[in-house]
Amino acid sequence: MNASFLSFVQKGFGNIDGEYWLGLENIYMLTNQDNYRLLIELEDWSNKKVYAEYSSFRLEPENEFYRLRLGTYQGNAGDSMIWHNGKQFTTLDRDRDMYSGNCAHFHKGGWWYNACAHSNLNGVWYRGGHYRSKYQDGIFWAEYRGGSYSLKAVQMMIRPID
Repeated sequence: MNASFLSFVQKGFGNIDGEYWLGLENIYMLTNQDNYRLLIELEDWSNKKVYAEYSSFRLEPENEFYRLRLGTYQGNAGDSMIWHNGKQFTTLDRDRDMYSGNCAHFHKGGWWYNACAHSNLNGVWYRGGHYRSKYQDGIFWAEYRGGSYSLKAVQMMIRPID
């Protein structure tokens, strides 16, 4: 396989002490060893923090393009991931979404797009939150602050189910 955007997304990248993507293959291998919950923490530019937690989380293997599997939602952020549940991961060079175009192109990052997004935690980081773009390409969670507001910080964390 040649060096592609997908290979970076598979293997992971970034600084583990700051901005970091673990990598789809690593997430797949980890989430298929045990049963995991997913916690997503979101922070806006007024330093307000909200969360979304899913009772289960796992990815399917590469031949299923790392299809997302989520359990039930609880939290105070609103459920902006249910739209993406069961969807394959789309990148710039692997269009697996339900839209006629490539959602990774419009949203400027890979994600489990449907047609296209109600959340995009791999989008462009816009300082200050509000931005004007032809597309909703910021880091957004539609149920919290909408698609035209780019969040200050996000974290996706998993832990084994007790």
